[in-house]
Amino acid sequence: MMELFIITFVLMLVVILIMAVGYIFQRKKIKGSCGGISDLGLEKVCDCEEPCDKRKELNKRMEAQRKAEQQIDIKILDHN
Repeated sequence: MMELFIITFVLMLVVILIMAVGYIFQRKKIKGSCGGISDLGLEKVCDCEEPCDKRKELNKRMEAQRKAEQQIDIKILDHN
């Protein structure tokens, strides 16, 4: 019985070691569901009541960019 425990324990340590090596080589930040999914181009899928601070900042920047693009479009139309 003790052999089974030791084999299982060693196997779990090997799995954790492999994951750690993968993490070290990828050098990516560990992200939660409220911000990490946006890297895939998807909208917010977490069930947070209010968006995370990073998401709020991203929304502000996207809105500012959209407004700037609209102003550029208006200027182009005015010149034509």
